[in-house]
Amino acid sequence: MRVQFFVFCAMTSLSGLALAESVETTVRPESRPNAYAVTAEQTAKLTSKIRPNARPNVTKKERAVTPEAILAATSNAGFKRWISAFRGRALSAGISPAAFDQSFRDVVYLPKVIERDRNQSEFTKTIWDYLDSAASDRRIANGKAALETHRAKLDAIEAKYGVEKEVVVAVWGLESAYGEFRGDTPIVSALATLSYDGRRGRFFESQLIAALKILQSGDTTPKNMTGSWAGAMGHTQFIPTSYLDHAVDFTGDGRRDIWANDPSDALASTAAYLSKFGWQTGQPWGVEVTLPNGFNYDLANRKIKRAPADWAGLGVLDVDGKPVPDHGVGAILLPAGARGAVFMVFDNFKVIERYNAADAYVIGIGHLSDRIRGAEPIKAEWPREDRALTYKERQKMQRLLTGAGFNTKGVDGKIGPNSIAAIKGFQRSVGMIPDGYASLKLLERLE
Repeated sequence: MRVQFFVFCAMTSLSGLALAESVETTVRPESRPNAYAVTAEQTAKLTSKIRPNARPNVTKKERAVTPEAILAATSNAGFKRWISAFRGRALSAGISPAAFDQSFRDVVYLPKVIERDRNQSEFTKTIWDYLDSAASDRRIANGKAALETHRAKLDAIEAKYGVEKEVVVAVWGLESAYGEFRGDTPIVSALATLSYDGRRGRFFESQLIAALKILQSGDTTPKNMTGSWAGAMGHTQFIPTSYLDHAVDFTGDGRRDIWANDPSDALASTAAYLSKFGWQTGQPWGVEVTLPNGFNYDLANRKIKRAPADWAGLGVLDVDGKPVPDHGVGAILLPAGARGAVFMVFDNFKVIERYNAADAYVIGIGHLSDRIRGAEPIKAEWPREDRALTYKERQKMQRLLTGAGFNTKGVDGKIGPNSIAAIKGFQRSVGMIPDGYASLKLLERLE
């Protein structure tokens, strides 16, 4: 089960963030389901007793902050009642009264956070538009500069965790534009708001308790604990539970400080996370390949893995017409269907998915890291005349497919395995290439 460092809810659509070359910002696609999953191990940790040894020490003035004073500082009556009830649950999970009261001292309800949470589904971005920003000339240049500036510490991180420095830098680049956009939303207020009024209250409450444990441990302060509206924090945007499980103190100062201007702890924590989930040193995330005429598109399935030599025997070669080197078994991925770039992806692709499960994000990280290392751009052309389907259009496609006898087993706007199988069935029935790609052209054909 994956535990993402940041959270989005749609399955295959990409976020519609405006990305201008003049201002480099973070890039985030929406991920497939389970972005809000919490492991059994994490749940146990969140409900276990921990030693309330708040560091730094709580002063007499801070101890004087009472639950009543906290509630008086809020204006939303329902939110006040929720805080009062939550306080008991937090204390039962091991948060000391003093740590809770200090952490909630300035907490307020944040309406804009709820607006963001409830308005994601319609925003879409094509894979090529996403990659144009994720691996833009500006982001590549800034990544190379960041690597040179921090080369010594990145070399040390790579030596310790076995994750190539270019990959770590690429995550940093997509998550916060190399530390420039780390987010300034107060995390406790954001998570409290989402716990009380959001669509996934149970998940966000688990994150809030984790955030309180971080504050109780003394790694940072409520004032410094800022990040995204959804609770992601620091240079590489950890959510609190992932921080508790995977953040490291690389500088040796006794704190796991992913918020500091010095990115050492954040970058090392990212490498530690990827290493924990099986990163293989020297293995690429994927390699761009070409497919032969008459390729069986049923073989383009993440569950079908073969050695590069076996794929070569079927005519699947790299862009120079040569067999792909033996990096282990790989699967064929067509992020834009038969008309776009094709990749042979390896086990490290799945490791990056632990960070965010959207294919576009993983390709973005992988390609940006390749470009920072000096590799060439993607060779294949994209179907740039197409646009991404909206959420409502994806639902319409599912209804039309089911009505035509190709059951998608639900109308949820998420193009998952059932919808892909239905698309392929319809494509075969009308003589289209059965690549399973949910394109605007396909929707028009169904109509």
